[in-house]
Amino acid sequence: MRVICVAGARPNYMKVKPVMDALEERGAQVILVHTGQHYDPAMSEVFFDDLAIRRPDHFLGAGSGSHAVQTCRVMTAFEPLAFELAADVVVVVGDVNSTLACALVTAKLGVPLAHVEAGLRSRDRSMPEEINRLVTDRVSDYLFAPSADAVANLRAEGFSDEQIHLVGNVMVDTLLANADRAAARGTLAGFGLRPGQYGLVTLHRPANVDDPDVFGGLLSALAEISLSCPLVLPAHPRVDGRLRGAGLPPSVRIISPLGYLDFIALEASARLVLTDSGGVQEETTVLGVPCLTLRDSTERPVTITEGTNRLVGRDPDRIVAAVLEVLAGPPPPPRTPALWDGKAGRRVAAALVAGHDASDNNADCRLVDRQKG
Repeated sequence: MRVICVAGARPNYMKVKPVMDALEERGAQVILVHTGQHYDPAMSEVFFDDLAIRRPDHFLGAGSGSHAVQTCRVMTAFEPLAFELAADVVVVVGDVNSTLACALVTAKLGVPLAHVEAGLRSRDRSMPEEINRLVTDRVSDYLFAPSADAVANLRAEGFSDEQIHLVGNVMVDTLLANADRAAARGTLAGFGLRPGQYGLVTLHRPANVDDPDVFGGLLSALAEISLSCPLVLPAHPRVDGRLRGAGLPPSVRIISPLGYLDFIALEASARLVLTDSGGVQEETTVLGVPCLTLRDSTERPVTITEGTNRLVGRDPDRIVAAVLEVLAGPPPPPRTPALWDGKAGRRVAAALVAGHDASDNNADCRLVDRQKG
């Protein structure tokens, strides 16, 4: 069984690693294709090193650009490669442009397509990721859902039960496999931090950082919050310059982007996290760290109903009030959703191998029938 696994951007690496490992344990030939959507060493190479992901078999070098340009570059680079490799199945993960691009190519080539993290919906079509999710799911043959709400979304959209597999969260596989390694690195001491004595912030979504009024309001909220709880903000490359030139007080500490292990170490020991990232909502749920999401919607509502996450929007006064409320009480205990147990990658691999074996058996039966005829 030959499988192409696609990764292109920082969120993909944590998701593809457990699937690759589980497939290789079952004897599959796994070909890793890196699209090059994220190519900065701080956003790419460090994750391969931290997670011990082997070097990609193929690097497409797509680079940055508008959504249309980037998607087009990935498609035109991936199509001849996918045709040449003639895989039995292509696995895409998450919701970035590389996910959509390789999904469309695969579907048009008639190769079975598997989407890991299927069924997530924010119902906000102004988010490019939401469009990527909707289209990728529609052309996929295997839909691997991380949670029961994702399964419900897929069923409501008319997908068959044969396509849908509730497998759990592959990002949690990676988190649980690396939590002890992260804790042992001495990251907090390196930054002069003490557990529970700081907040962690991530900001990168265009809706938050590209509108000057919204971005300015969020920065004013962070400045006020830092008077009660010092903040650490690893700067995404696309906003690093604006953050450092914004005149934030020293209590908002802007640092360079972190690798996976260092980020997990800071996340696990934070008093609270403020973020617009989907993956951070999931990680804080498992870690039992209060998470305030700086968005009006989330594609991961299970982190609210069964986790530590809370949507607080982008209004500065509301954000500050929510932080003060969190600081006034004890941290919540972890409440891990069903199947977020570190075995999601194995479930994905089991379903893919079973589907491939069934397809081979059906092909053998058809051959025998033709010979008899």
